[in-house]
Amino acid sequence: MKRVTKAVFPAAGMGTRFLPATKANPKEMLPIVDKPLIQYAAEEAVAAGITDLIFIIGRTKRAIADHFDKAYELEMELEMKGKTQALEQLRGMLPAHVNCIYIRQAEALGLGHAVLCAEPAVNGEPFVVILADDLIDAEPGVTRQMCDLYDYYQCSVVGVQPVAREETTAYGIVAGDPMSDRLLRMTHIVEKPKPAEAPSNLGVVGRYVLTPRIFHHLRHIGRGAGGELQLTDGIQAMLREQQVLAYRYDGIRYDCGSKVGYLKATVEYAFKHPEVSEEFSAYLKQRLCAPE
Repeated sequence: MKRVTKAVFPAAGMGTRFLPATKANPKEMLPIVDKPLIQYAAEEAVAAGITDLIFIIGRTKRAIADHFDKAYELEMELEMKGKTQALEQLRGMLPAHVNCIYIRQAEALGLGHAVLCAEPAVNGEPFVVILADDLIDAEPGVTRQMCDLYDYYQCSVVGVQPVAREETTAYGIVAGDPMSDRLLRMTHIVEKPKPAEAPSNLGVVGRYVLTPRIFHHLRHIGRGAGGELQLTDGIQAMLREQQVLAYRYDGIRYDCGSKVGYLKATVEYAFKHPEVSEEFSAYLKQRLCAPE
C-alpha cells in the first residue's frame, strides 16, 4: 500500500478578480490576517503527512518560492533585535523534512494542464491537489480526512459540498451512488453544467486525492469548458477504469477566489487569532451597533 506523500498546488492563474492587488502579487499570497493563502494550504498538506510540496507557478509567481525560501537577512535582523517570536514563526513555516519543488507552467491552459505539469515530480505515485484559494477550516484538515480515505479504499477521492442549483455553472458537479452519509461512489462528473443539466447539486471544491493514472487521461482528452484542459474531464475518463469516490468533507469552506469569500475568511480567522481576536471582536461589535 502506497501512502500519499506528494501534494500539487496549482498557482499559475492570473487572479483577475482581485486586480489591481494581484497585478504583481499572486492571489495565493493574499493574506488571511498574517499568513498568505498558500501557507495555509501548505500547512494543511504537512499536517496530513505530505513531505513533497509541488508548486505549479507562472512567470509572475516567484513570490511563492521566495515566501518558502530561507531569508537570511531578515532572520539575522530579527535575531539582532531580539524578536524571537517572529523569528521562530519564520523558521517554523515548514518542517525541515519537507521539500519544496517549483515547476513553471508556461501557459495557463486550465487546471488539468497545471496538474499534468506536475507529472515528472509526482513520479508515478498517488498525490493530492490543493487549490489554495479554497480555504477550508477543519480539524483534522480536509487533506488528512481524504488521505485517510485513500489509505482505506486505495482509490481517488474528490472533495465535494452541496451548492445552490443556480451556482452549478461555477463548479464541477458530480453524481454517484451513496456509500454512507458523506461518501459516494462517483458515476459522473461534469464541468460547470447549466442548472437544468446538472446531475446533482454536489460541487467539487479544491481538494483531490488522485492516482497517477490521471496523467494518462489528461494527456489524451481534448480541451473542454472555456477552451481549457479540465481536470474534471480527466476524472470522468478515469471513471471508466477506476473507482473514484466523492467525499462530503467535514469543515467550513471559504471561497477566497471571490472578494466576499475572502472577506468572510479574514473576519472568521481574525476571531480565532490569539493576538487580535479580542480587540477585533470589540471593534466589530461597536461598529455594528453604531447608528447609521
